[in-house]
Amino acid sequence: MSGMKVSKGEHTRQEIIRKAAPLFNQKGYEGTALSDLMEATGLEKGGIYRHFDSKQELAGEAFSHAWKMAMDRRFEGIDEIPNAVDRLQQFLRNFRERRSGLVAGGCPLLNTAIEADDGNPELRGKARAALHSWQDRLQSIVEEGQQKGEIGSDVDAEEVATLIITTLEGSLMVSRLQKKDEPLLFACRHLEEYLEMKVRAGSSKRAKRP
Repeated sequence: MSGMKVSKGEHTRQEIIRKAAPLFNQKGYEGTALSDLMEATGLEKGGIYRHFDSKQELAGEAFSHAWKMAMDRRFEGIDEIPNAVDRLQQFLRNFRERRSGLVAGGCPLLNTAIEADDGNPELRGKARAALHSWQDRLQSIVEEGQQKGEIGSDVDAEEVATLIITTLEGSLMVSRLQKKDEPLLFACRHLEEYLEMKVRAGSSKRAKRP
């Protein structure tokens, strides 16, 4: 068997999500009008809401779709790399270089976290869950590296994961405001040096935490 066949209704639902995701990611929840969704999907209001209970449900599914695409690209090829620090370094390269093929509008986590900070608790919850899953994934790479002796035992896995995420997301925001890539490139270079000097086991430049 080649797997379960997707129903026509489910196929339509996924197509709506795929076409709505760039709108929400570029315009935000409040900025995306029903008319925008109708134009993008080619469906009338009833055709859209036959598959979703509300605009908020569709926005949540669109965020999940955009976020999965971003994570798939950022972690692409990671699992084939044996050494934990090298896996983290590949993650940085992916983040810096593999930005094509993502949902239009930039990082969905950054976009959604800013917009949903006050007025949309459901979308904020989705963004928080996405952040936790990203942090857990990076943290598990560090912890696995410690078990194998590839990463120093004195390294705080949660701190490494948090530092990587906050540095990258902050640099994305600055790059977007300045309309140039240099802030992201500077951030990645800094993190690459940090991983080699402070995280990789056996580095002659690693210093003990005070």
